[in-house]
Amino acid sequence: MGSPFDVTRAELRRRTSLKWHTYPDDVLPAFVAEMDVRPLDAVVTAVTGAMLAGDTGYEVGPRSPRGTAYAEAFAGFAARRHAWDVPVERTRMVPDVMLGIVEVVGLVSAPGDAVVVNPPVYPPFRGFLEHAGRRVVTAPLTPAGRLDLDALDRAFADAGTYLLCHPHNPTGTLHTADELRAVGELAARHGVRVVADEIHAPLVVGDEVFVPTTTVVPDAIALHSASKAFNLAGLKAALAVPGPAADDLRRMPEIVGHGVSHVASIAHQAAYRQGDAWLDDVRAEIRANGDLVAAALADRLPTARWHRPAATYFAWLDVRDTPAVVTTGTDPARLLLKRARLAVNSGPTFGAEGAGHIRLNLATSREILSDALDRLTTTLAAAA
Repeated sequence: MGSPFDVTRAELRRRTSLKWHTYPDDVLPAFVAEMDVRPLDAVVTAVTGAMLAGDTGYEVGPRSPRGTAYAEAFAGFAARRHAWDVPVERTRMVPDVMLGIVEVVGLVSAPGDAVVVNPPVYPPFRGFLEHAGRRVVTAPLTPAGRLDLDALDRAFADAGTYLLCHPHNPTGTLHTADELRAVGELAARHGVRVVADEIHAPLVVGDEVFVPTTTVVPDAIALHSASKAFNLAGLKAALAVPGPAADDLRRMPEIVGHGVSHVASIAHQAAYRQGDAWLDDVRAEIRANGDLVAAALADRLPTARWHRPAATYFAWLDVRDTPAVVTTGTDPARLLLKRARLAVNSGPTFGAEGAGHIRLNLATSREILSDALDRLTTTLAAAA
């Protein structure tokens, strides 16, 4: 079998989701978190079977005898991949990770309360929190992309909740057990509750190990979904997982689960139960694509700086010192779109700390990534 990323541009253009239909056909998309990947056969079989059987009704709730099927599938996956004993009966299904975060934040805080985030960070964090009536307080990452404990200590003095991105998007940082332990100690000292977005946890592509937040911070609550690791963003379902000292999910209204798609749940369960080999192939290809980025930057754009991601399928590139950016003073994402017809994520959308940075999607074929890197390095290496 070939690479799971062996998908032609013609095939990708026939897809109707966001990545390949936002820009004109002459623009190469390397921005939004969709993978240019062939679907997992087990997911195709499960969803096709559900459609043929007319199994397209409502997802079962926690009161049903089968109401923990999704959590059980995830628990098996978590045990195999992370040696994590997930408390199945205490979990709750939510429509997706971001809506789940809003619901969990609603359980542990009140409107007007402050929530801490670590920019540069996933842009919807701010939008969803503000829509939920919370104030956003920032504790930026260090220049090396690590958690800044002193900044967190200061921010926690004005907040009651901390929204942690683990693994971190866009930097690809994987927080260590010691870092998470220190976060838990700070949070306990300040009376801050930790809510963790762990959607990229299956996508560890370095030598480090993912440590579930709730195994280190007992009263934390984490959100998980198969959507990123198995390219199922269009099939929405997710799970809220409490730490051993977190009892808040019992207060979550049953109606929250009504937003979960039953067909999505079927797809995610199939991925969790049967997707290990496929996921390993995807991770190996992302690692190899990271090598491609490293070689291209070293050879053709040495003024660009980056840290190899430990997880996720993004390259977070600091291109402030590249000739084109220095001489034009232009946002590099705008420059690349205009001159190279390459669409990447603009750094400032992740927070002011992202100025002069871009996020490049690595989850694609070698051919497409090579084209993207050619466009990127040629454009940014040329002074105006």
